[in-house]
Amino acid sequence: MADVETPVKPIRVLHVTFNMSFGGTEAVIRELTARNEKGRVEHQVVCIDGNVGAIGEQLRERGVPVLVLKRRPGFDTGLIAALRDTIRGRQIDVVHCHQYTPWVYGCLGSVGTPARVIFTEHGRFHPDRYRYKAVLVNRVLAILTRQMVAISAATRDALARYEFLPRRRIKVIYNGIQPLEVDSGLVDRLRAELNLDSDVFVMGTVARLDPVKNQAMMLEAFARVHGQHPKTRLVIVGDGPERQKLEDKAATLGVAESVIFTGFSETPALYLALMDLFLLSSDSEGTSMTLLEAMSLGLPVVATSAGGTPEIVDHGVTGMLAPVGDCHAFASGIEALLSNPEQLEAQGAAGRVKFEKHYSVGSMARQYLECYARLLGRPASFTGEPHV
Repeated sequence: MADVETPVKPIRVLHVTFNMSFGGTEAVIRELTARNEKGRVEHQVVCIDGNVGAIGEQLRERGVPVLVLKRRPGFDTGLIAALRDTIRGRQIDVVHCHQYTPWVYGCLGSVGTPARVIFTEHGRFHPDRYRYKAVLVNRVLAILTRQMVAISAATRDALARYEFLPRRRIKVIYNGIQPLEVDSGLVDRLRAELNLDSDVFVMGTVARLDPVKNQAMMLEAFARVHGQHPKTRLVIVGDGPERQKLEDKAATLGVAESVIFTGFSETPALYLALMDLFLLSSDSEGTSMTLLEAMSLGLPVVATSAGGTPEIVDHGVTGMLAPVGDCHAFASGIEALLSNPEQLEAQGAAGRVKFEKHYSVGSMARQYLECYARLLGRPASFTGEPHV
């Protein structure tokens, strides 16, 4: 009689995060939950800030369980107990904590359960700082955590330097995304709606309007360039607390009529597709998902050398880099590409090649799935391909 293969219990992964609104962390979780490798992995998500968010609702529609817990002010011991009950009740094998605060609660919630903990740091605040009060806490968390991950080498180094975590134990897994695909007809329609003539050079960004993104410096750089190149336009896609200040600054700089603030958009890819040059002026970055999306479309880039960005953008090859906060260098990078169409095209093409080689979502997902398997002593052979 032939041997009957015993079914292997799927690896049950619980992703612990703040919420599932729009953002880079949420995009990573969305991509990971789309992969179960023919039933070998089951994903669930718990949001600890009491808010599901738009991406969370999308996951629910896909059948992914998205739970909501409400973190109370201060150190919430009740949240630890609630997470422990969730881990036990749902027979979770791996608790994947995304960002520091979810790591604290998810890690402590796993104590007394068989679940293994993996922690991913998705980026750092600017300016980064030492947190001496967290030294003892972080050492305990590191002992309780089987795998620590950073989304860039710069983020890994910051964890080691400012959080006193053992650098040798931090694995780098770059964020990955699906390459954007856009309808050229819709892009043409959008260009007409924005009154962008065919001879207008469009540069822009897609980001939350937040001080850490430093769009104020971007506006200053654009104003310098626009004085010499009046056929240029700046498109800023996104919303946030800095919007009114930025609109006022554009007026003060005398470029308000050449800057388009679109507000929040559910179709940011269409705006990226009409751009000739992508700009990223952040003071702090982990791995910018929008930067990768721009590169997937073959857009050249001018960016600040914040966080993991220099690991993505090769200066003079796939884009131009400027020191953080350096308006003059940022404007010079834009000017260099504006004045050399051949270089502009070549850098965009090189960026597309680098994206395809290093930043595919399949590569990212495969590495995480293999981490889960290794934590449980399972065979670590995955494709990283989605099941939906």
